[in-house]
Amino acid sequence: MMKHSILLAILPLAASALDYPHISAEPQKTGWPLMVNERAYVVDKPEYDRRPGRESNKHLPQLWPQVPTAGHFGGDSWLKLHEAHVKTVQENKGPVDVLLVGDSITIQWGESWKKHFPDRKAVNIGIGGDKTQNVLWRLDHGGVEGLQPKAIVLMIGNNNMFFTPETGVEAAAKGIEMCLKNLREKFPAAVIIVAKILPAHTPGNRFYEDIKKTNAALDPLKLDNDSNVKVLDLWSDFTNADGTIKKDLFTPDNIHLSPAGYAVYAQRLKPLLEVK
Repeated sequence: MMKHSILLAILPLAASALDYPHISAEPQKTGWPLMVNERAYVVDKPEYDRRPGRESNKHLPQLWPQVPTAGHFGGDSWLKLHEAHVKTVQENKGPVDVLLVGDSITIQWGESWKKHFPDRKAVNIGIGGDKTQNVLWRLDHGGVEGLQPKAIVLMIGNNNMFFTPETGVEAAAKGIEMCLKNLREKFPAAVIIVAKILPAHTPGNRFYEDIKKTNAALDPLKLDNDSNVKVLDLWSDFTNADGTIKKDLFTPDNIHLSPAGYAVYAQRLKPLLEVK
């Protein structure tokens, strides 16, 4: 009995997990801190070696966006970014006005957030390059543990477009839906704002067109059937009448936002953040 108690004491506490459409070979599905074997699994294996189906030598790209998978920049650099966010979250446990979840467009709010929302305490856990599956992994491995957000802003899916030729756009949309389900499970009382993917590049470009199709694929999922979920569609705010992006709202890469872009985003976001 003593040995069993000691074992329980040293294992990381597991967070509740959704019923994902695939059970991976990952040794530690939830919880923080990471066990030694989980850390080795995340750091030593490139992400493509941890995709759903890889463990049984099957190709299941339609499941990739919906199943938690840690990111990988080489070595432990991605994990260090996650660890830094976990530290920030642990230092801000308890009530917080807004939790910002997403990729580089989210983490780059920076000074623009302070300018447009000076009175709203926010915890920002964006990581550049993240896809829906990476966000799911972070949410299940200490990424938000202990927070009590009044509102959550989720913008994710841009980087999933690199893989839509394999996964399809419907899978990318379901990955966004799964992120919402994960956040709702963890924060049943929070208002969640799901921002559709912003346009990028130019009409006719495969990336641009797949973003548009993925956003359209979100509509049948009826994410806002939950009265505490608001879907924010910014497409018309960031494009001209001919569909081209408004250049002044973007940086030269035609993906990330300029300060003017964040000002437009903030203007649309403000009324949705009027949480009672």
